[in-house]
Amino acid sequence: MTDIRSGDWVDRCTPPAWRPYLRLARLDRPIGTWLLLFPGWWGIALAATAWPDWKLMALFGIGAIAMRGAGCTLNDIADRDFDARVARTRTRPIASGAISVKQAVAFMALELTIGAAVLFSFNRTAILLGLLVLALIGTYPFMKRITYWPQFFLGLNFNWGALLGWAAARGDIAWPALLLYAGGICWTLGYDTIYAHQDKDDDALIGVKSSALALGRRTRPFLFAFYAGAVVLWAATGARAAAAWPFWLGLAIAAAQLCWQAATVDIDDSVDCLAKFRSNRFVGWSLLLGIVAAHVV
Repeated sequence: MTDIRSGDWVDRCTPPAWRPYLRLARLDRPIGTWLLLFPGWWGIALAATAWPDWKLMALFGIGAIAMRGAGCTLNDIADRDFDARVARTRTRPIASGAISVKQAVAFMALELTIGAAVLFSFNRTAILLGLLVLALIGTYPFMKRITYWPQFFLGLNFNWGALLGWAAARGDIAWPALLLYAGGICWTLGYDTIYAHQDKDDDALIGVKSSALALGRRTRPFLFAFYAGAVVLWAATGARAAAAWPFWLGLAIAAAQLCWQAATVDIDDSVDCLAKFRSNRFVGWSLLLGIVAAHVV
């Protein structure tokens, strides 16, 4: 079992020398980029008075690719010894020896440079927020060594875009953005707990902590609780922003999808866990389209 698919577009369409770097940046597995990008797009759309600023949306797309890649590179550098001992991750570029740590650091510097170029095109408030999140990005890879809840710290990181997107569009921070951010953290607690169940056996053997290990057979009710928290906080976001009816339709569709995940996931089937994790892209689109449509009507 591996999280790298041989024979995919990376193998078919790119030069051999590029392939380890594309896989290190997870360009072959874009779901993580989507999950990082959606909160930023939500924040931009929520802050708009009509259609969202498409230039900002595009810049956030570039920034999400670069910063998700940088975060994965840092994570793989920090976890290279653990990854080499886990079935799903032992073929990753650093763990397998395809890329050296020195090469990975240089690549990460390039990714951070692209992210910085995007960030410094924003206003002062957004730049400050972008610099503040670096502390979260830098510490997250080590949380699985000290707490059973690294998923919470991932939520702090991955949903920062809700604050950043609002600030980039309006130049300030307001309650709708804060509530959107808090709801995103609950969302991440749910989907990343599902993701963590793929590695729970290996994690227990090598001493890595996760919410999947902390919850075990109690995972399902906690998934319902995490996702209920997300929906309630997103509903508070819509109420605070006085959102029109399409927002509530989008939220209802997202809530139904989250309920389906929690009710049907098989935590002992890694294939099903990955499929449920990836299905969160549907949640992201549902909420985004609801926010945009609410402004349009």
